[in-house]
Amino acid sequence: MSNGIVTLSSRIAYQNRWLRLREDIIRRPDGSEGLYGVVERGEFVVIVARDADGSVAMVEQFRYPIGRRLWELPMGMWEHRPDAGMDQVAAGELEEECGLLAERLEHAGIVFQGAGYSNQKGHVFLASGLRRTATRREQTEQDMEFRMMPLAELERMIRENEITCMVTLAAIGMLRMKGML
Repeated sequence: MSNGIVTLSSRIAYQNRWLRLREDIIRRPDGSEGLYGVVERGEFVVIVARDADGSVAMVEQFRYPIGRRLWELPMGMWEHRPDAGMDQVAAGELEEECGLLAERLEHAGIVFQGAGYSNQKGHVFLASGLRRTATRREQTEQDMEFRMMPLAELERMIRENEITCMVTLAAIGMLRMKGML
């Protein structure tokens, strides 16, 4: 491990097809010992799909852990295809959730989701040249709603704390800072 931290032991406390929960006993540089619970998850994509008129593809769905619906950018991971390229995953998730095909996908950067407890890495993509097709939602996405949202409305919802998805906020902020949105 880096930063002078040594892993003394590690065990898998729980796992399913989406994640593993690992418990590590560590020694810090000062000699004290501690425990880290680490959520291991595969890499994911988040897609900012912008239409010719400047509208952005958004989805709203119920998020069981917090017991409410959230507006988010389309995102996901392919547990069944860990070998897939992130651009393939981005194109697939955009079609699956929104029924959109993108002429162009540009990798804009990476984000880490919850780096204090998880190793999950996300890839931010900007999608353009959009055209419609059918959605192919998974069973867990059956309540999902899709909408092309004007950028001004999206920004208003962010300012008024109506959009609270951390990954969505990070991706929009990243693209705005890079002048890509």
